[in-house]
Amino acid sequence: MVTPQRPLSPHLSVYRFQWTMALSILHRLTGLGLGAGLVLLTWWLAAAATGPDAFASVRAFTGSIPGRFVVLGFTFSLFYHLCNGIRHLAWDFGFGYSLRTAHASGWISLMAAIALTLLAWMAGYAARGAL
Repeated sequence: MVTPQRPLSPHLSVYRFQWTMALSILHRLTGLGLGAGLVLLTWWLAAAATGPDAFASVRAFTGSIPGRFVVLGFTFSLFYHLCNGIRHLAWDFGFGYSLRTAHASGWISLMAAIALTLLAWMAGYAARGAL
């Protein structure tokens, strides 16, 4: 049996690394981060429904340094995926395909996600009276 000679898909070694490529990879990684964050959210909700001892264990984790990084990553993932999803929605409607616009909208998505993450954390600390 002879295998046909088919063209292979281009690999990363074929393309020069670009800003839009980095944002696409980040979009996929934040999608994975949202999936992982949903496990934490489910644990939190189940613990809240179970009782104070179970809820205290979740609070102990989310209050620890590693737990705070996990929650920070989940928060950033949520906002970046939202902002970049709006960017992709604009592309679905046919807007923003020029290289200059795609580059600018990528920066806007990233900066908006960082700003929204900071605002959410500041609001959370302010609500607890920590600020």
